[in-house]
Amino acid sequence: MVVHGLTKAFGDHTAVANLSFLVPPGSITGFLGPNGSGKTTTLGMLLGLVRPTAGVAYIDGVPFSQLEHPAQVVGAVLDARSAHPKHTAATHLQVYCAAIGVPDTRAAESLDLVGLTPAARRRIGEFSLGMRQRLALATALLGQPRYLVLDEPANGLDPEGMAWLRDFLLAYARNGGTVLISSHILREVEQMADHLVIISNGTLVAQSSMADLRNAYRSRVLVASADPARLATALAAAGHTDVQAQPDGRLAVVGVEPDRIAELAAEYEVKLFGTSVEHVDLEQVFLAMTTGRYVGTTPAYPQGQQPPSGYGPYPGGPPQQYPGTQQYPGAHPGQQPYAGSQPPTGPGGFHR
Repeated sequence: MVVHGLTKAFGDHTAVANLSFLVPPGSITGFLGPNGSGKTTTLGMLLGLVRPTAGVAYIDGVPFSQLEHPAQVVGAVLDARSAHPKHTAATHLQVYCAAIGVPDTRAAESLDLVGLTPAARRRIGEFSLGMRQRLALATALLGQPRYLVLDEPANGLDPEGMAWLRDFLLAYARNGGTVLISSHILREVEQMADHLVIISNGTLVAQSSMADLRNAYRSRVLVASADPARLATALAAAGHTDVQAQPDGRLAVVGVEPDRIAELAAEYEVKLFGTSVEHVDLEQVFLAMTTGRYVGTTPAYPQGQQPPSGYGPYPGGPPQQYPGTQQYPGAHPGQQPYAGSQPPTGPGGFHR
């Protein structure tokens, strides 16, 4: 699936602006963005449901409208509530089987795939939202497509349902299928996607493999020690200069394993009180890239009062900058990292 220069304007409002990205074959690609960022509009243009103002979108090398048997090439879930509430699940699927030219037996097979066989004769109006999501996926699978386009397929699913969806899509991709999935449940996307497309305000913010994203936003080791300044000097002498002082007196060290930090601390006779590894997850990366679309006004507080703790602004930079930290200046061999100043005071008497 390829999107090139897609633009969609509704009157004076541009929902999508010159958007281009690629969905690699055999991948699960997470399509992420805040509410109102243009995700659903983009998927509609990809599937021929929305006419673009400019640009093109291809599935299997051609626009959706030119696919000879579209339902046997791409299956889509855009709205789980579109099924007629008076139909049974089996009847709903049989209608679609006739529409796309596949045998009625595919209805029962699809219901079995999504775990709805016991509900085959129930009216769809009696279904929970999670069951409707499964039925929508069953509909998309009737033609045994090579591509799946899913808009928020995990809405309404309980934890068991989300685990089932994740395992199903991973197996689908392993068997050669290609998935483009839009979701706000970032933890689930992080567990199954191997490629990401992030948009905001209708424009591309990032396109990357999950592996590259994890390398760009590396984890760090938080170290509590009796002498942070001496430990920073030890790390710098060993060539590890990505070291930051935390407000609580700990050091944040990037690119060094805890065992190596312990070795250097022992060599320089610095007592360690503990280490912990802090990982940057997809939610932090997403917020750093997209925060700011809708910013509320700051409430006025009576003179002398402060807002409640935890209501401060989002950090203004990407997660790898770790807002609120201090980079050790000039931490080179033989030079104290606190030139002209004292190391930070922290709990446990780090600064004595």
